[in-house]
Amino acid sequence: MYWDPLPTVRASASLRNLGWDDGRLLDPPEDYLRGMWEHRDWRNVPGPFYGAQTDNCWAGRPIAPDHIVYEDGYGGELVFRQPQNAWQTQLVLSAAWTDPFLSYACDGDDHWNLELIRTWWADRARVRTWIDAVDSKWSISQDAQTRDAAKGLRDFRSYLDNGLETYLREYGFWLENRRPALPEETLPDLGD
Repeated sequence: MYWDPLPTVRASASLRNLGWDDGRLLDPPEDYLRGMWEHRDWRNVPGPFYGAQTDNCWAGRPIAPDHIVYEDGYGGELVFRQPQNAWQTQLVLSAAWTDPFLSYACDGDDHWNLELIRTWWADRARVRTWIDAVDSKWSISQDAQTRDAAKGLRDFRSYLDNGLETYLREYGFWLENRRPALPEETLPDLGD
């Protein structure tokens, strides 16, 4: 069942106690979630969160390793798995907070629709080709951080094979109905 992270994002804006262990406070999300849809990276998985011309110096994966991968260019970050609970949402928000260009965003629901999701899903072979090419370079690196980045790509590939289609169908239903599907309701087909 699709879980909407946006109420957690809105609650975070009013709490100002999303602090790190060292006592620093995070800014409200509207201060740092400023990525623009037209600049989003095509590899972001459909959903509310995405990276758009980020340059996080590879800081996001240590914070949200089950959600963030790196593109192969200049330190940009992608959301490969959308958060499914409040804790995961806080992790993605924390990763976004570290981006000096303020280029994460959580307005994907305003832009995605079922047809765009189907188009993204139909192009998943392109995502897999990219993952395989970058993983083959990064997985043999002597640098531990680069090998961890390769692990993130393998996690993304695994999610492409097992779980992402169901999430996208649930997300598509949610976008069309603004509520999660009931157990007896049919989720939309994504096509091949």
